[in-house]
Amino acid sequence: MTLEEVAVLRYLGRQAAGWLVMIVVATNATYFLASWFLDPRSNYRDLRPVRTDEQIAHALEPYGLSPSWSLVHRWWFWLSDVALRFDWGHSPTGVPVNGELPQRVLVSGQLILLGTLASVVIGVALGVYTASRQYGVVDRLGQGVSIVLFNIPTAVGALAFVLAAVWLNQLAGETVLHVAGANTAGFEGGVWASLVDRLDHLVLPTLNLTLLGYVNWHLTQRALLLDMINADFVRTARATGLTRAQAIRRHALRASLIPTATSVAFSIPAVFTGAIITETVFGWEGMGRYFTETIAKNDVDGVVAVAAFGAVMTAAGAILSDIATVALDPRVRAS
Repeated sequence: MTLEEVAVLRYLGRQAAGWLVMIVVATNATYFLASWFLDPRSNYRDLRPVRTDEQIAHALEPYGLSPSWSLVHRWWFWLSDVALRFDWGHSPTGVPVNGELPQRVLVSGQLILLGTLASVVIGVALGVYTASRQYGVVDRLGQGVSIVLFNIPTAVGALAFVLAAVWLNQLAGETVLHVAGANTAGFEGGVWASLVDRLDHLVLPTLNLTLLGYVNWHLTQRALLLDMINADFVRTARATGLTRAQAIRRHALRASLIPTATSVAFSIPAVFTGAIITETVFGWEGMGRYFTETIAKNDVDGVVAVAAFGAVMTAAGAILSDIATVALDPRVRAS
């Protein structure tokens, strides 16, 4: 291992340690904020027969949510379970958070990672292509389409895909594209049949995320590359005998990809918990819907678990951003 590689690993290690402290602080701060603003007792007040305050407190006590306990007592109960047993608690009605998170993460992961990857690849590729052919037919057409798509709300785009799929299914006389859920309920088949079923359910929400998500990467990458094409170091490269295409590919493109790579890395955690509309329209029980459900049900432990997951994903995004910057920028490696 070279000295340069050792230095990079040390740098990434320091960054990871700093983000670990951030995760701990942010998660505990979220617990106190959620405990102040959410009231788990509301889940019992509409039940019949009517529960007394003592009965409600007694029902919440096994989950560490009893209002008769002080906030510090509740926090210590929760923290002890997380630290000693990695138990993230329960909803006010007794549903284990540990039983909800893994499946929700997997459901969102299928959708988000595929949609994000497709939108980034398409957007960046189109941005590079149109920037190197500024004001050409493809550039003007691409900008026009992107601007139109940029102004379409996510809910409207999702509903348009649903209507198109319903029309296609009626025209074909069978279900060609599924419009709801991550898989068919009660589906029985082999491994390949199950895989095909899941992929069929992925088509519409992935198209929705891709077509409405690539726009930002297209316009951003185009603007960044156009700025780099006119930079002094690119002119210098061309003066050494490189063609315009070679100077763009070897120098301008690498420099313009640095901020894009950073944005991509930091966008992943936000997309995981932010694809609420897409998951709602297409009936996906992912992290986005779980986040809204925990707030609506005054689920303190669930909200904190989602916040902790978001913090971990943000830290992962930051580390990926650092790795991308080191890989793309030789000045960072030299320093």
